[in-house]
Formats: sequence, structure tokens, C-alpha cells
Amino acid sequence: MGPRLDPAVAEGRRAVLAALTDLEPGARVEVALSGGADSLALAACLAFLAPREGWLAGAVVVDHALQDGSAVVAEKAAAQARELGLEAEVVRVDVGTDGGPEAAARDARYGVLRTRQAEAVLLGHTLDDQAETVLLGLGRGSGPRSLAGMPERDGLVRRPFLGLRRADTERICTASGLTWWTDPHNTDPSFRRSRLRHEALPLLEDVLGGGVAEALARTAEQLRQDTDLLDALAADVAEPHDVETLAALPPALRSRVLRRLALDAGADASELAAVHLRELDRLITDWHGQQRVELPGRVSAARVDGALRFATS
Repeated sequence: MGPRLDPAVAEGRRAVLAALTDLEPGARVEVALSGGADSLALAACLAFLAPREGWLAGAVVVDHALQDGSAVVAEKAAAQARELGLEAEVVRVDVGTDGGPEAAARDARYGVLRTRQAEAVLLGHTLDDQAETVLLGLGRGSGPRSLAGMPERDGLVRRPFLGLRRADTERICTASGLTWWTDPHNTDPSFRRSRLRHEALPLLEDVLGGGVAEALARTAEQLRQDTDLLDALAADVAEPHDVETLAALPPALRSRVLRRLALDAGADASELAAVHLRELDRLITDWHGQQRVELPGRVSAARVDGALRFATS
């Protein structure tokens, strides 16, 4: 009898397989690889499954070039992916400044991932990442859509590890003989997510007796089901969206319609928050001659001739 398979490895493989059950042999699947434990564990699981399922498997490493030695880290990650049997490519990007360093890096990264020639691109987000995302949304007061966290599927992108803990991915790497890189930004207290990870969540776990991360992830899943239903109902609201039509909608549905209208007009989805939607709602239900509402993304909204009008600057 051979050595016993680490349960974390088995769980990781099951999670990846479950996330890709719709793919046929010959489909191309890529891992968004950073060199951290989460994405390396994902690469190891994909490398095991791909030959058995007949998938074409690869990895893409996005080098944000924000830290000294980032090119070395990127090449090491790509080399480990190749050792696993995956094709690997390093893509260097220019990171802008809009929305702050974290948001700008995310935008640059997703700009690469969403243009990959693959049926699926896998991200290594874990249950811990989901819990942090929910807390960040709660702190911003961004509404239920933000509290619903990250979906398992978002177009090309899939997140198989949302049910695994960060410690599980480290166990998978150790069992697979992989050496992961720890991003110094993850321990830098100047980043809000880092403080949540190392200060707020451990304190909540202590005060509430454990299980906080799992509870936050469950809450996200429940909210996502509710918000998906309301979003689907909002999408069925027929145009034109005059004030009378909007005012007649239930508040929960009207807020979704207003959000969709704002996004269609070009508002920045990552910055559009509950406070903006409240002001849009006031143009419909509590209008006293307000001139306009400014929205992120250089979009404004105004009530003109009984209708809600959007403009860009």
C-alpha cells in the first residue's frame, strides 16, 4: 500500500473537478498563478486532473512589477508550474493609479485574465479570502451585493477553492513538494485587507469562539442567492425608466434597477456604493430640485422632464 493521500490534496482535487464538470476533453484551462500557496496548490490539483480529463492545462503569471525582484518571483512560479507539467507564461503589466494601489493592480490583473484564450481561468481565492471580502464590504456599507462576496463563477473566471482554508492550500503545496512565495503586502499594515487578516479576524474568532470565517462565507452564499434573484427580476423591468415607473417598484428591486442603469451609463462597478444608490433613489422618491448625483467613473445622474438621465464628463 502506498503512502496515504493528504486529505487536503484530495479535497483540493475534488473542488477543482467539481468546478470544471461542464468542460469537455480538449478544453483549455489556465491557473492565474502568483507563486503564493493558494494558486500553486490550484496548479498542482489541475496538473493532476488535466491528463485524466483530457484538458489542455496551463498557467499565466501576471507580473505587476510593483516590487523589486517581481520578475524573479514570476519566473520561479512559472518554473514550478512547468515542473508540474503545465504550460506557463509570464505577462508583465503596467499598473495604473485609479482607485488606489490594490484596486489598480486588480484591474490590471483581471484585464489580462479576461482575455485569455481558454474555456476557464482558475483563481486561488479561499474561504479566508471570502471572509475578508465580506468584512470589507460590510465596512464600506456597500450593500448586499458586496456582502455576497466573490462568486464561484464569473464569466471566464472560476474559484474552486472558496470552500478551502488558506492552511489547506499550504498543506497541498507541502505534500506536492512546492515552495510558495509570501507577498510582503499580505503582512503590510498599511493595506486594509492585511489588517483584517492579521488583526480583525483573529480578534473576532477569539471573541465569538471560532468559526467566524466559515459563518461569513455561509452568509455570503445566502446573500448571493437573494441578490441573484433580485438582479434577475431587475433585469426584467422594461424600459423606459421614467420616474413614475421607478417610483412604483419595491425599494429592494428599484435599487437593483438603479444600479444597473448606473453601470450601463459607465459608472465604476468597483466604487459604486450604497451611498450612491441612496442618492439616486432620492431623485426618484424624495426630489426637491436636486441638481444631479455624481457617481464614480465620471458619471452623473439628474432628474429631467420626469425621467432619470445619465451623463458622462
